[in-house]
Amino acid sequence: MKERTSFEFSPSQPLRRGLVQIFTGDGKGKTTAAIGAVVRALGNGLRAYVVFFMKGDYPYGERQVLSLLPNVKVATFGSLEFVDPNNVKPEEKEQAKLALAAGREAMLSGDYDLVVLDEVNIAVAWKLVELAEVTRLIQDKPPNVELILTGRKADPKLVQMADLVTECLNIKHPYQQGIAARKGIEY
Repeated sequence: MKERTSFEFSPSQPLRRGLVQIFTGDGKGKTTAAIGAVVRALGNGLRAYVVFFMKGDYPYGERQVLSLLPNVKVATFGSLEFVDPNNVKPEEKEQAKLALAAGREAMLSGDYDLVVLDEVNIAVAWKLVELAEVTRLIQDKPPNVELILTGRKADPKLVQMADLVTECLNIKHPYQQGIAARKGIEY
């Protein structure tokens, strides 16, 4: 078996047909699935843009490794504090609006084949961004761009508009046994 030590990224043909995917639900794996799609796209020479909503400058492993890879751009918005859905601050709404604008700009630029809006579903559910703005973004999606939306509580309107919807179910989670998030596994 030949071991491969490096990978040469060669340009690919643009997507002929980009779809809309949603990863939602209360279980673990939504961001992981989206990042997996990004890695697969990069491995096939496609170009990707990933927008992290509400994640601030926290050193998430996926963001750090993606920033090292060619053909992918990462943009992070929000603060290090968790958003309280019952007390959303104006600056949290502003950061979410900037994140959505960055995603829209990337999607329409012609520079990317895949655009991921990580945690946009919960941003809509918690009223950080308006549902109408996200539905308009989907309607404006160029036909050759794949768009992935992640986060809990995907609005039924977004689910209806999507081509693929996967719900991650929480059947059992280490948090329930008091095991905190582990660096390198959960973040």
